[in-house]
Amino acid sequence: MTEVVDNTEAARYEIRVDGELAGIAQYRLRPGKIVFTHTVIHDEFEGKGLGSKLVSTALDRARAAGLKVVPLCPFVAGYIERHPEYRDLVDENYLESVDAAD
Repeated sequence: MTEVVDNTEAARYEIRVDGELAGIAQYRLRPGKIVFTHTVIHDEFEGKGLGSKLVSTALDRARAAGLKVVPLCPFVAGYIERHPEYRDLVDENYLESVDAAD
């Protein structure tokens, strides 16, 4: 089973496969914003779409919480560029990071 949890104490989203930590998306909360700083999927879990599941879940939760997204992490910026349905979440001052992600 794959699940994504928000570990607020560690300020990161975690994706777990059968209970084992497979990857993380680190963030910082700012007033009205979530700043994604780093995303990693552990080597043994790469190539299974887990990074996409991790980021899409984090972005969906940001939307539900009414937060704007600051995609400092290149993986998150690239994901948003490839999935324009999330573009409206991006803080207007950081749209160029999404446009430059390729």
